[in-house]
Amino acid sequence: MSALRVLIVDDEKPARQRLRALLGREAEMEIVGECGDGGEAIDALRDAVVARRPVNVVFLDVQMPEIDGFGVVEALADAVGLHHLPFIVFVTAYDRYALRAFDAHAVDYLLKPYSDERFQLALGRAATIARAGDVESMMRRLERLLGEVRPGRDVGDTGVPPSPTGPHLDRIVLRDRGRVRLLSVTDVAWIAADGVYVRLHTAQRTTHLHRALLGELEAALDPRRFVRIHRSTIVNLDWIEEMQPESHGEYAVVLKDRTVLRLSRSYRAAVQALLGQRI
Repeated sequence: MSALRVLIVDDEKPARQRLRALLGREAEMEIVGECGDGGEAIDALRDAVVARRPVNVVFLDVQMPEIDGFGVVEALADAVGLHHLPFIVFVTAYDRYALRAFDAHAVDYLLKPYSDERFQLALGRAATIARAGDVESMMRRLERLLGEVRPGRDVGDTGVPPSPTGPHLDRIVLRDRGRVRLLSVTDVAWIAADGVYVRLHTAQRTTHLHRALLGELEAALDPRRFVRIHRSTIVNLDWIEEMQPESHGEYAVVLKDRTVLRLSRSYRAAVQALLGQRI
């Protein structure tokens, strides 16, 4: 039986060393690398898919600066698709209440500090699922998890937008070929994830590529105006013309310029909470 290819991602060197030491005891595990931040992890996993030497299991720290663990999953899902993602064991220091979201969606995790026994349990489960190749099941779990747990929101939140307190962006700084431009958020009709970037679609039907993760930008925008309708899409509520019900609780979101976007079922509660009524 071939060894499972494992990647370690954590911004703290002692944490990476501990995982490496524990994995080193396992004959059927091949450590293919270590990453100290989310950007490195995205590049490593994307390169592995392109090279057709996929990583089977990732031990992924949740709390990392700039791009956290959920940002890594979101960026990769947009870049290569959820079906190319490995089995992910999240490593986290979140408290026991926040961990309900992980439990609910059957995605494994290690709560820092974890024992050798707890590590063995997570590794054994990861190995079983990775070898079984249950891709569809893992895709559904990650989609549901990302529907609840995203950068800019508290883990375990119910989909209700964060309260409108504190400053929000009113302009987005765009850098292009040595130039700096300011884009008013009132001119942004909708936003799409594009790997480690976002693509801003304006009311004037122009587009701008901006280096930021979708979750990071979501947290900085006014939640009374901008709402997440899909794991890869944010829309300006003022630009929605109508919503047309489709199958399985999803909606086609038609904008004023007749652009059609998709409201996925997992984000429906957030839209209803923002509108203050059911749809």
